[in-house]
Amino acid sequence: MYCQVVEEESISSVSRKNFITQPAVTKQIRQLENMYGTKLFERDKGSLVPTKTGRQLYKIFKRIVFEYNQSFTVIDELKGEEDSSLKLGSSFTIGEYLLPALLGAFKKIHPDVDINLEVGSTPRVLKSLKENQIGVGLVEGLVEEGDTFKVKKFAEDELILVCSPNHVLSDTEQTIEVADLIDQKLIGREKNSGTRMFIEHVLKEHDISENIEFYMEFGSTQAIKGAVEANLGIAILSELAVRTELTNGTLVKIPIKDLMFNRDLWIVQRKDRFINAIEKKFIDFLYNEKW
Repeated sequence: MYCQVVEEESISSVSRKNFITQPAVTKQIRQLENMYGTKLFERDKGSLVPTKTGRQLYKIFKRIVFEYNQSFTVIDELKGEEDSSLKLGSSFTIGEYLLPALLGAFKKIHPDVDINLEVGSTPRVLKSLKENQIGVGLVEGLVEEGDTFKVKKFAEDELILVCSPNHVLSDTEQTIEVADLIDQKLIGREKNSGTRMFIEHVLKEHDISENIEFYMEFGSTQAIKGAVEANLGIAILSELAVRTELTNGTLVKIPIKDLMFNRDLWIVQRKDRFINAIEKKFIDFLYNEKW
C-alpha cells in the first residue's frame, strides 16, 4: 500500500484502486510514520510527495515486494508448476521487424505459452526491467551492464543508407564518401532511441557527427520509411526494416565507402531476478536460431 501511495502521489487514487476508504489508507501511513518516528510524506501543489526518508523507505519496500513475489516463482517451479507467461520487452526495430516471426516459431514449439510483448525505446525497456514488469529485454541500443543488468549478444544487425528511387543519390553507380552525408537531409528516429544513439556513436568515431544534423525526426521507423519514399530526405535504417521496400524498389540502398553500421542485438536481464523456465527456453531458442 505504501509503495502505491508513493507511485500514485495520491491517497484517494490508491483507495479507489484497492476498494478501501481514504481514512484506511491514511491510517496505514500514520502507523508507519509512528513506527519509524519520522514524517514520510509532504504536500506539494496538491500531490503527496515522499520526504527524503520516505523515498529511502520506498526503495527498501520495493525490494521486499520484489523478493516476496520472486519466492512464489521459485517455489512453484520446485513444485513442478511452471509459469506459462512470457513477458518480453523490445526496442522498436526488434519488436516490429524481427520478433513477429520468431515468436511465431517459438509458439509452435511451446503452444501453451502466453506471450506478452511490450515495444518501446531502449530506455523504456530498461525501465520495465528495473520495475520487474518484464523478465527479458531485447534491444539494439547500447546498454551498460553495471550492477543492475546482465547483457548478452544474441544476433547482429546491419544498418544501411537508403533513399528514394527519385533521389539524386539513387543514380550513383559507385559508393559515396562519408563526407557526402554532410550536405544531405538526414531523417532519423528520436534522440533516445537505440538506433539513433548507435548511428551517432558510429558517426562520432568517424569524426563527422558534429557536421551532420538530422533534418527530421520521427517516432517510428515506418514513418521514416514513408518520408524517404516521398523523397523528403535519406535515412540510415536497419536492413531488417527495409527488406520489403528494397525488393519492390520503393527504396534504394546507397553504399558508403569505409563506413559500416554493424551492430549487435542484446538480451538484457536483471542480475538479481530469478529467470523462470519459459524465459530460459526462450533465451535458448534465440541463441540456437539460425540468423
